[in-house]
Amino acid sequence: MADFNEVLDPGDYNNGRVNTVVEISEGSFLKIEWDRKRASFMLDRVEPAIYKKPCNYGFIPQTLDEDGDELDTLIVCAEPLPTGIWLEAKIIGVMNFIDDGDNDHKIVLVPNDDRNTGDSINSLEDLGERWQQMITEHFMHYKDLKKPGSTNVTGWGGIEEAKKIISESIERYSNK
Repeated sequence: MADFNEVLDPGDYNNGRVNTVVEISEGSFLKIEWDRKRASFMLDRVEPAIYKKPCNYGFIPQTLDEDGDELDTLIVCAEPLPTGIWLEAKIIGVMNFIDDGDNDHKIVLVPNDDRNTGDSINSLEDLGERWQQMITEHFMHYKDLKKPGSTNVTGWGGIEEAKKIISESIERYSNK
């Protein structure tokens, strides 16, 4: 018999795997956010088309980052992923980011079972410097028309740094 009380957990981050829920598909300029109080997705705003997401964007369930929201994820995949699905993913690093003065980390992931590229991507270095430049450029400027200077990419970290941030975010969620 199925247990209908199970909840999606953060996954096995100690072994480099997490569960992530997709909020925004790559290429979309719709700012969709998970509303944890209502347990549903909402359209927060429509961004200018020039700021479409350069990769799939989501969050790790049962986590809270320092900004008070779920811990964000950047999901590298050859295809845009639809809003609302969840997947198991491999941790490859973290983008350290400040948004309106708060730390707002982005854990970088690839799908666990991506037979196109997933087996060959095991670290940020495997994505190349150009990928990091593109993501940095997006996050440094996507709020410029509304609130210039309110975002800052402060650097990139590896898998162990990402695991530490995930652990802290799980603990913060548990203590809420």
